[in-house]
Amino acid sequence: MIVIGIDPGTTRIGYGIIRNESSRLSYIAHGIITNGGKDKMLDFQATEKNLAALIKKHKPSMAGIEKLFFFKNQKTVMSVSEMRGVILLTLARHGLPVQEFTPLEVKRNVSAYGRAEKDQVERMVKALLKIRNLPGPDDAVDALAIAICCSNNIIS
Repeated sequence: MIVIGIDPGTTRIGYGIIRNESSRLSYIAHGIITNGGKDKMLDFQATEKNLAALIKKHKPSMAGIEKLFFFKNQKTVMSVSEMRGVILLTLARHGLPVQEFTPLEVKRNVSAYGRAEKDQVERMVKALLKIRNLPGPDDAVDALAIAICCSNNIIS
């Protein structure tokens, strides 16, 4: 089974794609979808197009996405919520079942500690996927952690 994990944002959306074969995880890809942030309608269209291309290329059968957690800034929470809507609609259009996780759930699942620091989560992602180097922004590493959490949730 191939699983895509998504860490939503407004101008940077992390994605991570893994394979789960008989409870053995392996790395496929990770990266970010970037948007200009000046015109949100264009950003929505670009996100849908880029995410659809990833789905078409890698053919995942399940998706995991990070739930929104408490934001102090209302403008930020609205922007991220809107982008999550675009992402969820794109996943639905491609027939992907979606599981949603809080950051605490992801950290607990991947590192066994819900308050783990980013570097601890990254070390565990590398260990679980058996890869030495994991270049790229935190958003993409977080998305791999979300994919691992989703995959673990399926088999448990």
